[in-house]
This record gives sequence, C-alpha cells and structure tokens, in this order.
Amino acid sequence: MSEWVQGTVVENIHWTDNLFSLRINAAIEDFKAGQFTSLGLDIDGERIARPYSFLNAPGKQPLEFFFYTAIDGVLSNAMLALKPGDEIFVKRHANGFFTLDEVPSAPTLWLLGTGTGIAPFFSMLQTEEPWQRFDRVVLVHAVRKNSDLRYREIITSLQEKHGERFKFQAFVSREEVSGSIKGRIPDAIASGELEHRTGLVISADDSQFMLCGNPDMVSDTSTALKARGLSKNLRRKPGQITVEKYW
Repeated sequence: MSEWVQGTVVENIHWTDNLFSLRINAAIEDFKAGQFTSLGLDIDGERIARPYSFLNAPGKQPLEFFFYTAIDGVLSNAMLALKPGDEIFVKRHANGFFTLDEVPSAPTLWLLGTGTGIAPFFSMLQTEEPWQRFDRVVLVHAVRKNSDLRYREIITSLQEKHGERFKFQAFVSREEVSGSIKGRIPDAIASGELEHRTGLVISADDSQFMLCGNPDMVSDTSTALKARGLSKNLRRKPGQITVEKYW
C-alpha cells in the first residue's frame, strides 16, 4: 500500500500575502490531535514534500493546514496557486508525539504557540480530551501583526461553549492591538504580565505547558518556566513543559 493518498483541494484561503490555509479531502488513516502529516506535489518530475500539523479535529473532513509561504519555498509557493478540485498528495499515516496523552493532568493547561504553530492546539481544543482532563485551558497566540491572528471564530466558539474554563491571550509584537500583549511570551512570563492578564498563577503544582512554534520562543519560554520551578516533561521523568519546535 502506498504511503501517499491523493487528496483533493476543497478550499485555498489566502489570509494575507504570505499566510494561508488549505482544506483538503483525503482518505488518510486516523490520527491524534497534535500530530502532523506531510503534503506533497510533483514538481519538475520530483515529489516535493514537507510536514504540516493538522488544524482540524481527528475524524473530521476536510483536513485543514495553516502555514506561511517561504520566499524560497518551492512547495509552499506551488501550494499557494492550488485551486478547488486540484490534487495534492497527503501521507497516509500521521506522526508525532506532541499529543495530550503525553501530558500529565493538572488543573491548568497552557497552550502557547507562535504563528502557524497554533494549528495543533486548535485540533486538540476541538476534541473532548482537554475539557475532560483539565479544569482550565489557556490558549496563547503570538504573532507579528494583528492580521496574523486568524481562526477567531474557533476561539469565539470555545469561549461560548466553555465559558470561564477557557481563556485566550494574544501577543502582537509589531503593532499596538487592544487586548493583546506587545512583546514576547518569555518576557511576559518572567515579568508576571501573562499571569496578570489571565488571572492565573503559573506553578509546578498547578500547570502543564505545551509550547509550539518558533524555536527561539520554545527555548526562551522553557528557560523562563524552568526559572519558575517547572521542568521538561519526559516519559521517564514527567514534568510540566512539553515542546514542539515547528521547523
């Protein structure tokens, strides 16, 4: 059986000049929220592929992927031109261990993502597991510009469904945006501003963190959390910080 499934583009959403989402129908195997697959196109006789996290919940179609185009990205720029009805290859089997079953239970689950690294968190939040295992969930999304803050309809739906159990906090680094924090996630942890804005305390006894996105954010935020007494979550030694570097 081939490792690739031929999928069909349902929608190609251009949010900004270099930020877009692809919705694809493809008969892949089951996956866990937080996992990734690979998308591929045959370009000049060669299959070019790279990994992307699922944004949709498991078992739902179309599959959805959220990403930036790179200036020299052969695949991402080719995908930018895809139209409904066009074909694209999707890996049959998903991969990855950035999933909630790898995370110990705690009163508060913090999901911290930069840019399109928010995608696996949307997949998780559209399942029942986080709401069954955690009392509160905080979603943090850090971007450069307000126009990069997408999927607000999902955030609004989660707020309406889960009330005070769900909190959302945006970071916008290059613009002043009402309600957002201007700056970097690790700085807001170190200064206490993130706790002040959310009304929640970060502690090893109370908190589990999942970090996804820019490797600098992941590294610097891990350092800030370790300074607060949290530790990396390992199978052989459970802790409070679970990470996924997005490139």
